[in-house]
Amino acid sequence: LGILGFSLASVSAEKKPNILFVLADDLGWMDLKCQGNEFLETPNLDRLAREGMRFTDAYAPAPVCSPTRAAIMTGHSPARLHITNHLPHQDRFTPEDSKLLPAEMRTHLPLEATTIAERLRDDAGYATAFIGKWHLYIKEESQFSPLAQGFDINIGGCSRGGPPTFFAPYGIEFLEDGKKGEYLPDRLADETIAYMRKQNEAKKPFYAALFLYTPHWPMEAPEKYVAKYADRPMKGYNHKVYPAMLETMDLALGRVFAELEALGIEEETFVVFTSDNGPYGGVGDARPLRADKGHLYEGGIRVPLIVRWPGTVKAGTECAEPVTLTDFYPTLLSLAGLKQGEDHPGDGADLLPLLAGEGKPEREALYWHFPNFAFHKDNRLGSAIRMGDYKLIEFFDKDEVELYNLRKDIGEKNNLADAEPERAARMRELLHDWRKESGAKMPRPKE
Repeated sequence: LGILGFSLASVSAEKKPNILFVLADDLGWMDLKCQGNEFLETPNLDRLAREGMRFTDAYAPAPVCSPTRAAIMTGHSPARLHITNHLPHQDRFTPEDSKLLPAEMRTHLPLEATTIAERLRDDAGYATAFIGKWHLYIKEESQFSPLAQGFDINIGGCSRGGPPTFFAPYGIEFLEDGKKGEYLPDRLADETIAYMRKQNEAKKPFYAALFLYTPHWPMEAPEKYVAKYADRPMKGYNHKVYPAMLETMDLALGRVFAELEALGIEEETFVVFTSDNGPYGGVGDARPLRADKGHLYEGGIRVPLIVRWPGTVKAGTECAEPVTLTDFYPTLLSLAGLKQGEDHPGDGADLLPLLAGEGKPEREALYWHFPNFAFHKDNRLGSAIRMGDYKLIEFFDKDEVELYNLRKDIGEKNNLADAEPERAARMRELLHDWRKESGAKMPRPKE
């Protein structure tokens, strides 16, 4: 029996829960107080964690944003989609001394990929809205906007990886400029609140994808909050505006969460909060995790994840089961009483049994493929696999592997590849098999 008497069979056509999926941009694993960072003030997200389930071992499908967003939308891994870097392709970051050229990749989310918004809208009668950062096509390909991918409404979703500014006038396509000085997180919160009110009046279940631009560069926040942190000791943070961006993001989300309560739909709404990858290096700080955005080490891919569904997910629970954001495609389908089609190979697992205390995903491992150069000089092309407590990274430049026991060594300091060669060989073999099955594109030798 599930928590509070819940059974997975109770998801019926008569009563489908609303879905509010909040994705932060470049928010690191240690960028919330509930994650253990005592220097920050994030009371609303801390409360969300107390009221739901907080995952300690949740992962983005990639260490950069566009692949993660594509995986969330489709349930396919970035390797299968051939979207393995942030858009545009970023070939200009290939080091001159590299013997490898990055893998070829798509520059947009293809229309033939069935998104979660399409399934929820067309097969389950959901109203769908995209609010915030899309970043799943290049500037010349606006035909691949959220409106072509199952969303009834698109507010601010365009080709941009970050806003020109967080203060109006924003200069963001598909977002009308507000009054001069309006702050972007507040505006996106206002749009989300207005949308939820409208759908509540219509008595129609909604899927609202609130994909924040925060705390992506540029580092900007209202002066009141910037001044608050100016002289405060902040362990690890190299930019004083960054914690101000985290607090103001939290305050904006607090208003969204409060509106669910005011509308009387808090218990009817499945809420997810997470991030697309680790923090931007030199700004955020993922320690004790190693490295940051753009790396296959934990700091680049392990992210905060909180899920709240009152009456189903037991409040105040912590889950150490390794999960990936790709899992939310089959999870949201299941939530709406839908099944993943047989022609949809899928790379995620339905998390509803885990959330309801009824079981764990049946899979051998989690996988990553990052065959492209990002914006770091020390960015290495590679793939990774996690099995239980162990994680192996295969680097293509020197044809070598690193093996870590994450339970004993969360900072990935002690490479066990030589000490446990059989385990390393087995995990590498599985990684190769997965890449082959996924049709993953590989780096090309430089001629």
